[in-house]
Amino acid sequence: MTITAEQLVEQLQSLLGADHARSGGDLTAWEEDWRQLAKGKALAVVSPASTAEVAAVVQACLAAKESGLNVSIVPQGGNTGLVLGGTPDASGLQVVVSLKRMQAVRAFDKQNLSMTVEAGCILQNLQNLAAEQGLLFPLSLAAEGSCVIGGNLATNAGGTQVVRYGNTRDLCLGIEMVNAKGEIWNGLSGLRKNNTGYDLRHLMIGSEGTLGIITAATLKLYPQPAATTCAWLAVDTLDHAVELLALAQQQLASGLTGFEAMEQDALKLVEKHMPHMRMPIDASTGAAFILLEYSDDESEDRARARLEGLLEAAFEAGLLTDGAVAQNLDQAQKMWDIREHITLAQAAEGLHLKHDISVPSSSIPAFVRKAKEELAKVLPDARVINFGHLGDGNLHFNVQAPEGANPREFVDTCQQTAEQAIYDVVASFGGSFSAEHGVGRLKRHDLAHYKDPVALGMMRAIKGALDPLNLFNPHALLPDA
Repeated sequence: MTITAEQLVEQLQSLLGADHARSGGDLTAWEEDWRQLAKGKALAVVSPASTAEVAAVVQACLAAKESGLNVSIVPQGGNTGLVLGGTPDASGLQVVVSLKRMQAVRAFDKQNLSMTVEAGCILQNLQNLAAEQGLLFPLSLAAEGSCVIGGNLATNAGGTQVVRYGNTRDLCLGIEMVNAKGEIWNGLSGLRKNNTGYDLRHLMIGSEGTLGIITAATLKLYPQPAATTCAWLAVDTLDHAVELLALAQQQLASGLTGFEAMEQDALKLVEKHMPHMRMPIDASTGAAFILLEYSDDESEDRARARLEGLLEAAFEAGLLTDGAVAQNLDQAQKMWDIREHITLAQAAEGLHLKHDISVPSSSIPAFVRKAKEELAKVLPDARVINFGHLGDGNLHFNVQAPEGANPREFVDTCQQTAEQAIYDVVASFGGSFSAEHGVGRLKRHDLAHYKDPVALGMMRAIKGALDPLNLFNPHALLPDA
């Protein structure tokens, strides 16, 4: 006998209580993505407080699915994603599993340089926790005040320090997860070496909730650097920016912890919408600007001397037109604030098209020239707002509506045209159309077009083996066969 939707909701409420298994009423906070691109309709929103409760929810949904109810599960972290990976569809048959209540720190091992935390822990809180112990958790991104570590792992988030510490998967030693049978796998190892078969941890990281629900993770920690200093640098071409990157990598080695690039139009947008933010250098003095961060494990004096030595060499080589070095931590933070506010400035300007691309760092100047050229052929009045993590080859090559145009209409009518123009160029450089945001529901048609068919077939085989009933996030990541 088929379990009805109403019966499933009643069962979920009996498991978690009505306060933590909501159905009906205003569920906008969970049904709509933060960019307001789409709003779905959930059958229920459940907020488990433990891994055991997550498993019970999965088991209840699985039983309903096996009985004939076409129910599915959408895992959701902080709901800060950019590709609709945690947003339910409009069917009214998806159960959103919010991990926000799971915020326990289960272990902090200072000697092993690791901590074990639950999936709902806010990223910034984890950074602060590590700092209180004199350590560093280096994952850092614009949404760190509201995104949670479970979502960071599910999307393999990148951020501003990938050039030194890697993506989220590089910061994870082990995970705990609930699979499609409602079973709990405890892989919370603090081990850095474990060659005992397939690495299920890495299979789950970046799977966007399509293979299971990550409930906890053991994360790597690092010693706090003795000193960190920043410079804001103007370049007249992106070619010079790439040459500067090579010089910085040669002279600063692993001390190079940030290398962000921002074209002039991105900073002009910040000046327009955040006039209280003062640029370290006049935004008209360069075609692009670099925010360079250097961390030293010895002393403030050595950090400043090495950075000044790099800048002297860069000016002598003709790579820079101007530059400013932060004189204290407050000035350094203000530089980072400008970089992080580009996204908010774009939002204030209106809805726009986000393109989270990656190509080899050495190819970035040629890519940008070609992408702008191809975009101008099909959308001549569109505005490119280009910035990102030049140090690891990841650009946010975003497209804003023309001046005076309706942003929503522009996005609705021009998204496919812009994506094809830009992503074809990305592919020609051997790049990726999703560097760190994931695929979600928004870009899975792009995966069908650009992903190697053999790789796509293997991904489908993995999904079929681990989730044969397509219980987890069925409309995310993988395109329809």
